[in-house]
Amino acid sequence: MSKLKALLFDVDGTLADTERDGHRVAFNMAFKDAGLDWNWDEALYGDLLAVTGGKERIRFYLDEFNTGFEKPANFDDFVKGLHESKTNFYTQLMAEGKIPLRTGVERLIKEAKEAGMRMAVVTTTTPANVTALLESTLGPDSESWFEVIAAGDIVPAKKPAPDIYDWALEQMDLTPEEAIAFEDSSNGIKSSSAANLKTIVTINEYTKDDDFSDAVVVLDHMGEPEQSFTLLSGDTFGQDYLNLDLVHKIANA
Repeated sequence: MSKLKALLFDVDGTLADTERDGHRVAFNMAFKDAGLDWNWDEALYGDLLAVTGGKERIRFYLDEFNTGFEKPANFDDFVKGLHESKTNFYTQLMAEGKIPLRTGVERLIKEAKEAGMRMAVVTTTTPANVTALLESTLGPDSESWFEVIAAGDIVPAKKPAPDIYDWALEQMDLTPEEAIAFEDSSNGIKSSSAANLKTIVTINEYTKDDDFSDAVVVLDHMGEPEQSFTLLSGDTFGQDYLNLDLVHKIANA
């Protein structure tokens, strides 16, 4: 009998390709709205993804890529305001349906829900961003499908620290052996692995060259019955799309 009781989902890059076409675009909209001449193109944003958290990413950009910018006296408030503006633009993009879920995500989540599998969201993005994505893709009540929304600044240390996963497991009264994580990035796999969770990775363009040696399975996407995934590492037991049965097999292996 499987010990698996819960699926723990990262959001950005895992559920949807939100980084390139969502967050990056929203940051640029916020910069323009604030009268700044900053522009984060796709290549630069790939470098900025080394840091998790939007406010942290702005600071990293100014420390490493735009060192000539004169920081205002109220710098913390400046960064907070920029990030709040970015979140507003991001939720606007989500509401307009600009960012679809990745291949296989909706099918797996709905299958897990119907089977009574416990689910949680475990992410560094803000709760507002989570709500915007779920409601614009899965429907207005879909946030309630997830027992825990572990998001944003709920713990001080963000991924790659394990704290957000540790917190989610504690809230759900689960051991790491009773859950499996879904991630897409090196910071994500470092976080889930440090929390002693088995992890399934679905790569994207920004993370395809990351080190996923700690993942139990690495795929290009979750796949569909008519659209097979490409297995990059691990064992999928002859199956070519990720369903709940295969998740159980991976968790038990």
